Amino acid sequence: MAPESADPQLPADEPETYVGLSPEDAERRAHDQGWTTVRQLAPDAFITMEYVTGRLNFAVKDGQVVRCWKG
Repeated sequence: MAPESADPQLPADEPETYVGLSPEDAERRAHDQGWTTVRQLAPDAFITMEYVTGRLNFAVKDGQVVRCWKG
């Protein structure tokens, strides 16, 4: 597994608060809160498992965030 990024400082908001938002609203909010990288994915997308500090991931289905997690 890749090492965690050097900057341990994360925004204070919780990923669950993004569920139910449109991807555009969620991404705008995430950047406003201080997330440096935002990634939108399909709920069943294959992704790598490296953790990137400051990244917020959105699973988007039918124009709505259905899951959100850090890294």
